[in-house]
Amino acid sequence: MSERRQSLRFDKVFTVYLTTQQGMTRGIARNISSSGLFVETRDPLPLGAQLKVTFTADDGTEMTALCEVRYQVALNYSNSQGDEQQVMTTSGTRGAGLRIIAYETRENHPMLLVDKERVLH
Repeated sequence: MSERRQSLRFDKVFTVYLTTQQGMTRGIARNISSSGLFVETRDPLPLGAQLKVTFTADDGTEMTALCEVRYQVALNYSNSQGDEQQVMTTSGTRGAGLRIIAYETRENHPMLLVDKERVLH
């Protein structure tokens, strides 16, 4: 079985700020690589939409990437012991896989485009 992921992943969780056409919201970024990341969100993001993802460090340093929504995940699970009378508790995770298109090097400057891999189908 071949592994789809061909780049190294940074396995740390970050709070990020997502800027969309609807405004700004927070998300939780995880599974970060040089070409993309997964972000847990409260609300769904439209497939193909472009948004800015801003990472902030404890010292106030910021980095912003322009990303495209490649896929969505919505997981719901419940806790039940098989008793139909039992109250079920439901919880879930919602998020999106984002492809990094470009990085913002400085505010009010053009984005630095990321080299795109050629994909043959």
